[in-house]
Amino acid sequence: MTSENSFLRLQARTQRFTLGSPREFRIAPDGGHLLFLRSGSGEDRTHLLWRQDLGTGQETRLGDPAVLLGGAEELSDQERARRERSREQGAGVVGVATDSAARVAAFALSGRLFAADAVTGDTRELPVATPVVDPRPNPTGTHVAYVADNALRVVAVDGTDDRALATPEGEDRAWGLAEFIAAEEMNRSRGYWWSPDGTRLLVAHTDRREVQRWHIADPANPGSEPAVVAYPAAGTPNVYVSLAVIGLDGTRVDVDWDGVDLPYLVTAHWSTGGKPLIAVQSRDQREVQVLAVDPDTGVTELLHTETDEHWVEITPGVPAWTPSGELVRVTARDGANRLVVGDTEVSGDLQVRAVLDVADDVLYTASADDPTQVHVYAGDRRLSTVDGVHSAARSGDVVVLTSWSLDWSGPRVQVLRGGQAAGEVASHAVDPGVTPNVQLLTVGERDLRVALLYPTGHVPGSRTLPVLLDPYGGPHAQRVLSTRNAFLAPQWLADQGFAVLVADGRGTPGRGPEWERAIAGDFAGPTLTDQVDALHAVAANHPDLDLTKVAIRGWSYGGYLSALAVLRAPDVFHAAIAGAPVTDWRLYDTHYTERYLGHPDESPQTYTNNSLIDDAPKLDRPLLIIHGLADDNVVVAHAIRLSSALVAAGRPHALLPLPGVTHMTPQEDDVAENFLLLQVRWLKSALGVA
Repeated sequence: MTSENSFLRLQARTQRFTLGSPREFRIAPDGGHLLFLRSGSGEDRTHLLWRQDLGTGQETRLGDPAVLLGGAEELSDQERARRERSREQGAGVVGVATDSAARVAAFALSGRLFAADAVTGDTRELPVATPVVDPRPNPTGTHVAYVADNALRVVAVDGTDDRALATPEGEDRAWGLAEFIAAEEMNRSRGYWWSPDGTRLLVAHTDRREVQRWHIADPANPGSEPAVVAYPAAGTPNVYVSLAVIGLDGTRVDVDWDGVDLPYLVTAHWSTGGKPLIAVQSRDQREVQVLAVDPDTGVTELLHTETDEHWVEITPGVPAWTPSGELVRVTARDGANRLVVGDTEVSGDLQVRAVLDVADDVLYTASADDPTQVHVYAGDRRLSTVDGVHSAARSGDVVVLTSWSLDWSGPRVQVLRGGQAAGEVASHAVDPGVTPNVQLLTVGERDLRVALLYPTGHVPGSRTLPVLLDPYGGPHAQRVLSTRNAFLAPQWLADQGFAVLVADGRGTPGRGPEWERAIAGDFAGPTLTDQVDALHAVAANHPDLDLTKVAIRGWSYGGYLSALAVLRAPDVFHAAIAGAPVTDWRLYDTHYTERYLGHPDESPQTYTNNSLIDDAPKLDRPLLIIHGLADDNVVVAHAIRLSSALVAAGRPHALLPLPGVTHMTPQEDDVAENFLLLQVRWLKSALGVA
């Protein structure tokens, strides 16, 4: 790109150059075809359901919203909330579920239910109650379950016999839906699981009557009613979750599980390998029990207990059964997050990230010595062969391997059959036209992973540059990864005249249990110290960094870290932009906050030490606070409380409210462009840079 404006607008239109990338792969066990989602082009938000013949490579459209809807898409409030939890910014078919043969595919559009037959190519709407949420065919392909009006319903795949299987008894109760905490913090977006024979379902019932109500107003439209959300802030009651096994014949068996001492339903699993499995967690998250459920009686049997003095980390994809009935789990032991099958550790010293598929062996992602790389393994064999970040889907002997690398833009998707290349799935993602000028470094006594970016064409030693730190810096997210797309926006920032540093400190994933738990009880200390240490270690070997002009910007945890930096390390940081920051941890949700800081009634000083409000009188550096007024995750009260404390202390600062914006940054082309240009102008002014 030749213009900064054109890059920013293109970045917005392409949703950070992700549109047009294939995803959500479902592979037929016989290896004949696969299904996937992909938008029509790299600038089209609307996703379609596609089928690829694995013999010929030919693609056909199975679900095209333009054909099926014949008009604009309309989303229910529940569907909008589901997409906000998953940070889904696309439109059209954004989720699909299939039967075990990957023949019957079900999806929702505008709250209506559609079913596609991958063999005949027929796709049609099923006449059911609306608005439809989370439709899923049973493994045998005879029925589709879905949620409408908080009731779990089922319909035959031919569209007949639509009926309710479980109906809530009143307001604020639901069957078959994941509650806010599960979707936001546990990586669980579903609330029901089919039995392998397709005749019964394990279904979650949620009751949020005891959860406090918060009101999200729209000050730009004072005549509109505030949105009322059930928000379980730290130390307050959670949604109460229970389980039942419900048959297509209407029978119901309640599951006997201690929801008082183990209130969190982490996940469930039901396969031919054994009885239904559930993982349940204590409120303090120091214990997770894996229970087998007798679907006929509801009685549970304890199979395994995982404990940790700080917290038990949740790993996607486990627990699960192998086909032969061995339990698959991940445990933190001897410096690694280890994959265990039965009683055997199979991953060595790798840091296991997620379990992707369980068959005769286990398909999983993990990092070895370099946490910036994530590879795909089957048992002890590495399937991904080039440096980068990889993921995969598998059925039978077919693996679909998705690879991101520093050597190319966007993903490359390869089809492997029996371990050999057998084809590819095309990506239509737009080439950004940018090759980041990035160096991945390991620095300091803790071997911090850091990315350093200079302006395009910068000649070392030719001039000094103001420094901009651009971290996330908190748990469950990495910014320093061996992928080109991770550094497109940082390179644009560097091209505005900065040396940009991105550092992953303690608490970030990929480096083992001790590294992740180094922030227990102390967000502020380790995460800020590691940003300071990364800056100084890099500057010691790169004299072009001007340490008299250092700024920091970030969003969400990165916003918290940015505000923290100018409040507690003003000798190092000279300006900060804090986007959607948590400023008072008592206002953030139970599962996330209590995992790291404990219960606020038991550790009130810990909450005070890690919050920012009491630091307001210390501010003597420029601070810009930005917050979306429609944010229901980190609510705008965080920004307002910090701003109020700064006003009370007589400390100048700037507050930029974003009407209608949630926890996701603005997406419209012109707004997204001006949003970043405004930040750059503000940073240069604050640092005294021309």
